[in-house]
Amino acid sequence: MAEIAPFSSPGNFYKGNLHTHSNLSDGALPLHQVVSAYRDRGYDFLQMSEHFVQNYDYPIADTRAFRGNAFTTILGAELHAPETSTGELWHILAAGLPLDFAPAEDGETGPSLAKRAADAGAFIAIAHPSWSQLTLEDGMALDCADAVEVYNHGCFMGNDRGSGWYLMDQLLRQGKRLTAIATDDAHFRDDDAFGGWVHVKSESLDPEALLAGLKAGQFYSSQGPQIHELNVTRDEVSIVCSPVDTITVLCGTTRAASRQGISITEATLDISSLNKFWTGKDRNVPKIGDPVPWIRIALIDHGWRRAWTNPIWLDEL
Repeated sequence: MAEIAPFSSPGNFYKGNLHTHSNLSDGALPLHQVVSAYRDRGYDFLQMSEHFVQNYDYPIADTRAFRGNAFTTILGAELHAPETSTGELWHILAAGLPLDFAPAEDGETGPSLAKRAADAGAFIAIAHPSWSQLTLEDGMALDCADAVEVYNHGCFMGNDRGSGWYLMDQLLRQGKRLTAIATDDAHFRDDDAFGGWVHVKSESLDPEALLAGLKAGQFYSSQGPQIHELNVTRDEVSIVCSPVDTITVLCGTTRAASRQGISITEATLDISSLNKFWTGKDRNVPKIGDPVPWIRIALIDHGWRRAWTNPIWLDEL
């Protein structure tokens, strides 16, 4: 049974938020208050992701002065350029941007801007796909993306479009090996903070080490539940976690393997039948398909808070 990163990797888990705004763009609070709010809430790191547009003079918040031994920051922004299938601007999270990153040029598209940010060393994530109404074609066009924002707390609280899993699953079905981030996208006008984050495994609380961990997929995402151990074979998943009421293993079909109960802290699930599914001909005789190429695991606690692993590609075990 293979131990799965990041749970088997050396180091500690560091809790951080990658998507939040201050009054440097459209947030309600000044920068120092936003940073203090996350530090005081027990976060280990924060990236401010101001809207990188002319209206706000293309801000990349310089948060280096807030770094210390117990809390640090990553520099980045939310990038914008034309245009998605709805005809609107792209929203692209870029973590690890240099402070002198140049604004979008005339005629530069979202995918080309994202590529330039990636070439500058940034971790790239497709922001709030449900709120942006992104299609599979949109997702495929952003071919330099490292991740999809699968949970955006601000969008969930504001308009019930917080989940990005619909796009993530479709991209996985196309063979895109992406990771999954949960964020706040807090603006501090409403109750839109402290609802989604990442736990990055790293040997130090150094911004470059955290950025390397993000790029390597050494993290999982959560609204509360914690994952302590995870082991996987092609037939079985074994997990140790904080108390939850549901553990489910999903794949690229309708099939899932689940365990439900009260305050479950460990479980072993048989995933050998995930490649079986029903056709319209006879629901009593499942069709045996090809082995599923990937799985992902979701946990739900008693308060309906979730945690999500990154997709696990079984050919990498």
